[in-house]
Amino acid sequence: MRLARISHRSLNGTRYASVQGSAVFPLPVDFNFERSAVPETVTSFPLDEVKLLAPVVPSKIVCVGRNYREHAAELGNKMPDEPLLFLKAPSAVIAPEVKIELPPASQQVEHEGELGVVIGRLVRNLTDGDDPLSYVYGYTCLNDVTARDLQRKDVQFTRGKSFDTFCPVGPWIDTEIDPANATVTTRLNGEIKQQGNTADMAFPVAFLIRYISEIMTLYPGDLIATGTPAGVSKMNDGDVVEVEVGGIGVLRNPIVNRQ
Repeated sequence: MRLARISHRSLNGTRYASVQGSAVFPLPVDFNFERSAVPETVTSFPLDEVKLLAPVVPSKIVCVGRNYREHAAELGNKMPDEPLLFLKAPSAVIAPEVKIELPPASQQVEHEGELGVVIGRLVRNLTDGDDPLSYVYGYTCLNDVTARDLQRKDVQFTRGKSFDTFCPVGPWIDTEIDPANATVTTRLNGEIKQQGNTADMAFPVAFLIRYISEIMTLYPGDLIATGTPAGVSKMNDGDVVEVEVGGIGVLRNPIVNRQ
């Protein structure tokens, strides 16, 4: 199943909607991730007539650094013994087709295509008997946009990762893909820059959820950005970046200089 968050001229406010081929079916206003099933609806709109919004409004975005060995190597970093976690500001989230703005403070803003994990129910202190993946609602495409020069300058990651527009997410949530075997591809102006598979993660999704749950409570709608494959590169004004995760779809955003 695919779940989008949409707006449409005939709707009062935003809605979640199931995506079925080229049609979207708006769900009840009170729909939330913790429901066990998506209700059937009759009303539908053509997909090309709705505005796709970011599919989640997370209370936090937990990111995993250096989760692909080749990416750690290309930046000259050693692989960590445990997941390297950092937080990205929720205010950085934008929808598909929304412009990524290059801030004047940075001269080296790079793309980082990733598999995004959407939490479906509260997670805290999982035990050995718990199945971490049962707490996942689904998966989405995510671009962990990074001001690389500021990241290196600051040592810690907050500023370089959290500028407004630095977290494109979408186009929707898919509940069916296998997070242990999904291809992650990033294209810049149509040219493939990154291509990897989640099977190559140092710390797989289930491990990450358990690990993070021992540190902080995860709420429905929270995002985990699982790390990026090798091949990150600079983005410039006028570029278009696309992040594609196999089985989900394509997240596309144009790049502009901040005015």
